[in-house]
Amino acid sequence: MTAQTPILPPLIPENAPFSPEQRAWLNGFFAGILSMDGGPQALSRDAATALLGSPLPGEAQSAPAEEDDGAPWHDASMPIDERMELAKDRPVSRKMFAAMAQQDCGQCGYQCETYSAAIAAGEEKKLNLCVPGGKETQRMLKKLAADLEGGAAAPAAVAPTPAVPAIELGRSREHPVEATFLSRLRLNGDGSDKETNHVEIDLSACGLTYEPGDSFGLFATNCSELAGLVAKRLEVSTDEPVTHDGETMPFGVWLSDKVSLGAAPDALFELMGALASDPDDKTRLARLAEGEDPDGDLMSLDVLAALEKFPAVTPAAAEFLGALDPLQPRLYSISSALSADPGKVSLTVDSVRYRIAERMRKGLASTYLADRVEPGSKLKVYVQKAHGFGLPASGEVPIIMVGPGTGVAPFRSFLRARRATEATGGAWLFFGHQREATDFFYREELAELEAAGALTKLSLAWSRDGDRKVYVQDRMRESGAELWSWLERGAHFYVCGDAKRMAADVEKALIDIAAEHGAKGEGAKAYIGELKKAGRYQADVY
Repeated sequence: MTAQTPILPPLIPENAPFSPEQRAWLNGFFAGILSMDGGPQALSRDAATALLGSPLPGEAQSAPAEEDDGAPWHDASMPIDERMELAKDRPVSRKMFAAMAQQDCGQCGYQCETYSAAIAAGEEKKLNLCVPGGKETQRMLKKLAADLEGGAAAPAAVAPTPAVPAIELGRSREHPVEATFLSRLRLNGDGSDKETNHVEIDLSACGLTYEPGDSFGLFATNCSELAGLVAKRLEVSTDEPVTHDGETMPFGVWLSDKVSLGAAPDALFELMGALASDPDDKTRLARLAEGEDPDGDLMSLDVLAALEKFPAVTPAAAEFLGALDPLQPRLYSISSALSADPGKVSLTVDSVRYRIAERMRKGLASTYLADRVEPGSKLKVYVQKAHGFGLPASGEVPIIMVGPGTGVAPFRSFLRARRATEATGGAWLFFGHQREATDFFYREELAELEAAGALTKLSLAWSRDGDRKVYVQDRMRESGAELWSWLERGAHFYVCGDAKRMAADVEKALIDIAAEHGAKGEGAKAYIGELKKAGRYQADVY
């Protein structure tokens, strides 16, 4: 009889701050070097890194002690110039972190801090992956990357080569799976200024799962009309094969599936400037490439508009493709819960449409879901695991949710999950929009959740229904004493929606409530900071 090797219990606990791949690698590594004699203990990240003497797999070089700065710029509502000022005396890698959009949305395939660390370590060469940061982030990263090339940062230590982790399909943008579009239903009533759709997607064939608070990534395609107009302007047939980045495919496929036709990137202005023969065109294009706005129209220049603005400049197809940003996936907050909606996922999506001059501009994924897919269409999708945004482990913990407009999406998920698990802690939702008659999303469903006890309190704010505009932060202040009592009972506070205005206004209202009703005075802001550190104040903003 062959003796069996004792099985070492996992040394890295499930709640340790590692990715699944890092946890699996570490457990295997320590299983080979530690004996059972001392009764192995679970290891922290610091202890694991200390024993390894180098960074963990998939992780950039650990920041030196002087970089343990608390990232005061990690606030999505803070303008980039303020963020960069806070980081001005930090190493280049931290300045790169400050240059990110601070949303931790995951569209780039990283979090803000890990994307910047990967660039600084030389592991990531693409500087244009931060979708919400847009051009201002790209320009700052380009400048900081030049500093790195000038020797401003030390080379990263080389990590031990780990075993290649198993690929988990549908869990990252690199490994999407195929799902089936089921339906869309407009949530606005007749007369609304908005077009918002409840979208349902079938996951039963791909088996993809998710948790409340997770986001759903999908790969949309550009509008065929827009792609056709770009090809026509360049005088290239959409059927003509074009080779770019080692691949050959019809020009129309490149334009519809592979490159972004949104905001014209600086690289396109640089290319067109190099090709321009008119001195005035060359000067204006050079200024545009540097982020200047010589004609006051920079914000309206998508790729087609940039080409039309300089009709004398016509790049070759392959060069043109090389100057464009890659077409990236879009992420949406999930508005369903598998416990209540098995085998499918739902999204709550505003369709973005606006007119500039004679042309209608369209949001990429929002109009893809509204116009360009039909029931039965196959979609490339993945689930983006939530980063610090999710329900408390116990259903006995109260939750306060602030989600106007489509910001209600994750809270619909929360409430459906809490109802399915018969949570008893209480749930308070602040919801608002323009008009009650046309923009009260999920009215009947919220009423059912109230009747079932899953939704304890519903506070509504309508900005266009009266003489005075009323917003969710106004309703918070009106209920300040009660809201404070919920916080005193241990409630978790959540906000979802616009980062620059709404979320910032909501946080200010909560600080004021803590100062007034919690008698925190000047310490109210620090109190909210402690809630964030404890995971009791969570934001999903964009």
